[in-house]
Amino acid sequence: MAVPPRVVHQRRATITALPLYYSGHLFKKQKGEKDFKKFYGELRGSALFFYADIKQDTYTERLDLDQLKSMDLDSPFKKMAPAIFTLTMGKKEVKLKIDNADTGEEWRGYILTIAKKEIPSSLQLMPGQKLQLEDALYQEKKRTAALGPNPPLPPRPAFLSNSSPRSQDSPPPQTDVSSLGMPSCFFSVSRQEAEQMLERNPEYGNIILRPSSKTNSYGLTMRILTNSGPVMKNYRVTSIPSSGFIIELDSPVKVPSLNAVIDYVLQKTEYRLLPYSPSEPYDTTLEKPMVPLSAATSSTSNEMKPLPKAMVKPIIHKRDEPDQRSDKSDYNVYLVPEDEVKSEHSFNGELRDALQKRRDALYSSNDNGAYETST
Repeated sequence: MAVPPRVVHQRRATITALPLYYSGHLFKKQKGEKDFKKFYGELRGSALFFYADIKQDTYTERLDLDQLKSMDLDSPFKKMAPAIFTLTMGKKEVKLKIDNADTGEEWRGYILTIAKKEIPSSLQLMPGQKLQLEDALYQEKKRTAALGPNPPLPPRPAFLSNSSPRSQDSPPPQTDVSSLGMPSCFFSVSRQEAEQMLERNPEYGNIILRPSSKTNSYGLTMRILTNSGPVMKNYRVTSIPSSGFIIELDSPVKVPSLNAVIDYVLQKTEYRLLPYSPSEPYDTTLEKPMVPLSAATSSTSNEMKPLPKAMVKPIIHKRDEPDQRSDKSDYNVYLVPEDEVKSEHSFNGELRDALQKRRDALYSSNDNGAYETST
């Protein structure tokens, strides 16, 4: 069962995340190819996407128009003849052929307008077509303005200046990438140093973003496993002022940021590669932290202070318990037995009674003698 065209367009919009300005059938060939290949093309944002047919939802090739220098018509315009254009993009050329000359003029108008951000004055279009072209230009300017400026480039590393080269044993310089909006796999190293890092520590990852020897550009170093063994690949990423970044591939890819560069590589490699991220050491034991002195004094001051213990030894009332005095000098003191104390008290009592009787007898005898003398 064929997929409805509306569903296909929705899938394409989700994959590319770009607005659609123009579409139609066309033929394409690059320099060195003999024959044209038929595609279904869509102009989304500032990129031209090529699909194998109108039902395919994933594009086969992509052509970014930010590097477009010129779009020339190979032969004079003829009503009944196909239109063939040569697109010059940097060092490569791409040819497009459209069977209908009028449709070819529309393609030329949209491609030049989106690439140059202005409508060419030499277009042979109807007034309604020009209005649609103006609307597409307005949407594209609004989209690019929403992307915002690119993050500032990091400072030039030492290996690109006249300073002395760094030894191989010294660690690579670390860059504060968080404040610059840079990917975590960015390192200020040369191509040789990046390849050595990936070769020595493959467990850390496979992708390193680094500065390039060319101004306003970066290098992308990757270690890819193949059937014949690991292979090092290096790609150039060029910064375009107020527009984004271009990944220099056979079909250049434009992305809004350097983080998007890494995301694009991960997506294209089906996430079989990982950004280079050295592992950090971790502790394996837990220790009890010490309580700060200020916290200890504040906590104890709020609690009730304990009462001091008595220094006096308690008195033992039971006589059968042993004496526990610590002073050994008291042990030499003679203690009178309790039986002797009782006997002494009884003897004194008897003696006192005898003396009292004797005294009474003497008093009584004296009183009788005195009475007799007086009479």
